Amino acid sequence: MKLNNLIETNEKLKDTEITGITCDSRQVKPGYAFVCIVGAKSDGHDFAAKAVESGAAVIVVERDLGLNNQIIVPDTHAAYADMCAKWFGNPADSLKLLGVTGTNGKTSVTYMLKKVLEKAGYKVGLIGTIQNMIGDEVIAAHNTTPNAYELNSLFALMKAEGCTYVIMEVSSHALDQSRVYKLNFEAAMFTNLTQDHLDYHITMENYLAAKKKLFRMCKTAVINSDDSYSEKLIDGLDCKIVTYSTGDGSTYSAKGINYRPASVEYEFVSDSEIAHIKVNTGGSFTVYNSMCAAACAVEIGIPLNVVSEALAELHGVKGRAEAVPTDRDFTVIIDYAHTPDGLKNILSTFRECKKNRLIAVFGCGGDRDKTKRPIMGSIAERFADYVIVTSDNPRTENPRAIIDDILEGMKGSSTPYKVIENRIEAIKFAVSIAQKDDIIVLAGKGHETYQILNTGTIHLDEREVVAEALKERK
Repeated sequence: MKLNNLIETNEKLKDTEITGITCDSRQVKPGYAFVCIVGAKSDGHDFAAKAVESGAAVIVVERDLGLNNQIIVPDTHAAYADMCAKWFGNPADSLKLLGVTGTNGKTSVTYMLKKVLEKAGYKVGLIGTIQNMIGDEVIAAHNTTPNAYELNSLFALMKAEGCTYVIMEVSSHALDQSRVYKLNFEAAMFTNLTQDHLDYHITMENYLAAKKKLFRMCKTAVINSDDSYSEKLIDGLDCKIVTYSTGDGSTYSAKGINYRPASVEYEFVSDSEIAHIKVNTGGSFTVYNSMCAAACAVEIGIPLNVVSEALAELHGVKGRAEAVPTDRDFTVIIDYAHTPDGLKNILSTFRECKKNRLIAVFGCGGDRDKTKRPIMGSIAERFADYVIVTSDNPRTENPRAIIDDILEGMKGSSTPYKVIENRIEAIKFAVSIAQKDDIIVLAGKGHETYQILNTGTIHLDEREVVAEALKERK
């Protein structure tokens, strides 16, 4: 492909034949365009010379490096996204995009909405944290929102496979880094905003500003008006705005909510319609997630009876309030809760329905927002009857230092707790002490089947650990 079909350039370079695009200097081959991305830990400009040595035909930069084949642009993140879209023939233009953003609930909303759209007869693509999907075909996911090249390659595959809709989790990092630059969304959904990623965004205001970018790229905004940040999010938007809540005054509301340990039921009400909704997952968060999916579906023209039938048929999402088979008189739940709000939601949900003890097993990720660690410790000791503090993904940090941060929030607590740094041993211990009608919540890992240590990544599937612990308990 000629360079001038990818990016505006000068007479000298415009007819240069480009054989590939990358922002990773290690992937550069002769004829490639190398885009210098400024990242959190490294700067692509520092690898421009290496890219030239590897045969790069053009170097896209934000500052003058004195190279004969450089193109200077204001924002290489945006340029890379635009170039990748053009490289694949702008496939997103042929798809109807639905985006979900928020601290918690994104994955559940995408799976609920995928089920609804498939019930309505559409072939659907899904891009998210657990995995990417084209219909029933599963494609591994590496980030909540892929980088621009991978994202557009997925769009191209989805278009080729006949997808009509694509449902995406859109992370604050992706929005801040322009990975979804120039995309147009039929609808964008907001679940909630609570403390997370402050190691990256620094302030909640910056975090909100990143999320808000999605709603300047959509036709319809579907907003959780019960969230304390909703008014700030809505302020200044010029798209159509619809809201959902469990109270009054919103476009869509939930009435007569009935919570059960493994399900919720409520009446989904608008000015013109009402439908009974049942979802086979417990918790107030399930009400909000299903309302978000339902409101979006109705706004894009899906009949409400189809929405209701589809949600009733959905049987949970991996790692989201997932009940692990034990064949015992106690319950084990795996959940991805890794934020203060997420941990509070999952523990409060099962606290309401417990018949004996609620045992919480959790840790906090390394190289991430440290300020949430004592907050999560405080939440665990308030909502659980017994707490086991362990490791999550410590990454390059000392696991014990992370645990010490958590314990700061548990000072003066009357709730019994135990520290077991090794997560496998922590889970086994929880299973070994379980009594009749206890509920064990393993929080933080969810769908993940690995653990990231300072020595590398190891296999760790909590379902396998629980199964092994049950054998040892015999």
